[in-house]
Amino acid sequence: MSDNQTKLSLKEKIGYSLGDTASHFVWDMVGFWILIFYTDTYGISAAAAGTIMLIARFWDMASDPIMGIISDRTKTKWGKFRPYILWMALPYSVLAVLTFTTPDFGNTGKIIYAGATYILLMTAFTAINLPYSSLGAVMTSDSYERAGLNSYRFIFAFVGQFIVSGTALSLALYFGKGDNAKGYQYTLILFSVISFILFMITFKTTKERVHPPKAQKESLKEDFRALFKNKPWVILFFVGIISFIMFAMQNLSIAYYFKYYIGKEENVQLFNIIGTVALIVAIPFSKPLAKRFGKRNVFLASSLLSGFFFILLYLPGVNDIYMIYTFNILAKMSYAPAVPLLWTMLADTADYSEWKSGRRSTGLIFSAATFAQKAGWGIGGALAGWLLAIFKFVPNMEQTETAITGIKLMISVFPGILYMSCAILLYFYTIDHKTCLIMQQDLEERRLKEID
Repeated sequence: MSDNQTKLSLKEKIGYSLGDTASHFVWDMVGFWILIFYTDTYGISAAAAGTIMLIARFWDMASDPIMGIISDRTKTKWGKFRPYILWMALPYSVLAVLTFTTPDFGNTGKIIYAGATYILLMTAFTAINLPYSSLGAVMTSDSYERAGLNSYRFIFAFVGQFIVSGTALSLALYFGKGDNAKGYQYTLILFSVISFILFMITFKTTKERVHPPKAQKESLKEDFRALFKNKPWVILFFVGIISFIMFAMQNLSIAYYFKYYIGKEENVQLFNIIGTVALIVAIPFSKPLAKRFGKRNVFLASSLLSGFFFILLYLPGVNDIYMIYTFNILAKMSYAPAVPLLWTMLADTADYSEWKSGRRSTGLIFSAATFAQKAGWGIGGALAGWLLAIFKFVPNMEQTETAITGIKLMISVFPGILYMSCAILLYFYTIDHKTCLIMQQDLEERRLKEID
């Protein structure tokens, strides 16, 4: 077995996975709480908050591929991708605190400040998370070893989500003692320090092993040409965007759902905790299911089943807390196996590009993932804010029937239909188990010839 195909040690798998725990300490504060923080604490309108998230996506259209191009061309003693974990962990942590800080600049000033800090935070997220995600594709060339690595990664990622989604409100109340703005800020200081430490562990415990062909010449034109000829990559790009629109719309709406419909705001933390536990329990099934049925088929079935269970949350009479928890558990367990598969399949498309065109641009390919992640969150966040405005939502007031109906749709029917639609795209994804084996063997033979 070559170094490229190495079986990763438990230490390296855990060390790598802690990087996603680190990322989630900040990312999930944005994913779960930023919209309600903007509207109910900082005093920005829902429409303005949604627009900020959408504007940020236009910048991401440039920053994500730029970061992919830069990381592909980075040459250091630490590799191409690891150094960005070292360099960007501190800026990422500081910007997270600033994003949840509330200077009183007046209405227009608040919107400008919120927009600037949000965009800078998303830029820092790109600069650390894109290289981090790419790193997982170059630690080993074994596709199913990558699937196992990504299973570890997302178990640890959801541990971070478990902590953030389950404790953030309680911590904000504890630190703030009646001052929500102070509570959020102090909570972010705590989470950001933890995030920084965990990123340092990731940097120290990982190693890059898969490298581009030695004969490959740097050509941006050829990189993009190979990228857009890569049909499996194109399919996953759109699947990623749709998936993250669904995640964003639902996650950002849950707090409103419990505060204004259920009438028990504090229960949102238990809801998030139970859903995250369901994810953690089901993720280990990803690798064996993928080996048995194929990565595409598992992902396709996951999108259909989980979308169906999300839609059931809207059924008349579903306001019993136990029914809500049950449907949420079934939905989360259904889509959990697909979570690591998206990133494993993206790594397969990097192999596919090298196999077909002789060019490997791992960073550029994974820029699609971070772009899809942020574009989805941005579009989903914008839709959530705009839909709240359309349904006549008014912060900190008893809501009209129209507003309540809108909030219910945003956590059930809308995201359910979106996620089920991913199955249509995945039907046309062509990299199956046989193709992976052929690619792996051919690429390994090419790399051995380069060594000789």
